[in-house]
Amino acid sequence: MTDIVAAHPLTGIAVPDRAELIRLRHHAGDFALFPRRQALAGRNGGYRSRFRGRGMEFDEARPYQASDDVRSIDWRVTARTATTHTKVFREERERPVLIAVDLRGPMLFGSQRLKSMVACDIAALLAWAGAAAGDRVGGLVYSPDKQWDSRSHKSRHGVLSLIQHLGDASASLVAAQGTADHLRLSAIIEECRRVATPGATLAIISDFHDLDDDCEKHLFQLARHCDLTLCQVVDPLEMDLPPPALYAVSDDREKRFIDSRNPKTREHFSNLFRQRQSELTRLGRRLALPVLSFATDRPVLPVLHRAFSARRGRGHKGKDAP
Repeated sequence: MTDIVAAHPLTGIAVPDRAELIRLRHHAGDFALFPRRQALAGRNGGYRSRFRGRGMEFDEARPYQASDDVRSIDWRVTARTATTHTKVFREERERPVLIAVDLRGPMLFGSQRLKSMVACDIAALLAWAGAAAGDRVGGLVYSPDKQWDSRSHKSRHGVLSLIQHLGDASASLVAAQGTADHLRLSAIIEECRRVATPGATLAIISDFHDLDDDCEKHLFQLARHCDLTLCQVVDPLEMDLPPPALYAVSDDREKRFIDSRNPKTREHFSNLFRQRQSELTRLGRRLALPVLSFATDRPVLPVLHRAFSARRGRGHKGKDAP
């Protein structure tokens, strides 16, 4: 009889090593959430917006109005036309990066690595990529009974705050194992709607086990105003039952048994997973959202490389770029 560990005691297996998450910054330069652009203003962001103001990129000259700053008068056009003209600049704005991480009860599962640990790696890599691009990085982390908010910062402090909260939430997740979750996924996504500003880059990291119609409603609203990516974490044991045998499953408190020898049980189990995957895939297509899948038995970086390097190669500009 084979043992499958579904949850682990409070050790390095279940709580991420913060030093390791910090070291992931060395890999963040290998991909970009958006294409890198040469910044036109040292203190502003690298993404042009439709907002106009006194930035550093000249947009046009138009007739002077009483409320215009005299310092913006275009003297050459004024002399040529004999009518006072003022310069209008296209302002550059930062693109805030918000990372929402679901560390509720079902994430404390894994036949290889815990789903929660994989989620922490994804979050840290995305955060470091945002910081490397000069964007403001913040986060929302959810355990079964608590929410941690990381205020956005245009420095490594935003990432370090998020990493601290990932460790705290992971420890809280382990301590709360066996208890019911107080939050549903729909409430988490609704909170993202409240926090995310228009034009933000938003990644939601979860296993999406309780995806429902309310989630779709909130995701639809988010997708209208943010550049949204769904990052799903799955375990091979969720896809198919292991080879026919009697397996002991333990959460370190009690032990139960799974009999995978019945063909009908195996087929029913696989169908449930495929149905859930189909629902998430169809949702992504309806809302034109990228859905990235991360397996606990495979490295995270190749998935991010394929997703964001390809986006960069297509010259993706984001929703508010001209």
